[in-house]
Amino acid sequence: MSRTVTFSVDTKYEDRIEETFTFEQLGLDENTAIETVNKEIEEIFKAWVSYQLNISYSIMIDTDNK
Repeated sequence: MSRTVTFSVDTKYEDRIEETFTFEQLGLDENTAIETVNKEIEEIFKAWVSYQLNISYSIMIDTDNK
């Protein structure tokens, strides 16, 4: 049986949004080291949340290059 990952998010604007994916659907290899899988899942989750909540954002860093 394939391993699964469930993403869920709650906001004050929406009811709980929850979706379950297999590793295969996420393009993950079940034999990859757990640390690598966790990092990949975190990045996929961030993209999933942005998509589900229709969020766009930017990060601007002011640097002083004298």
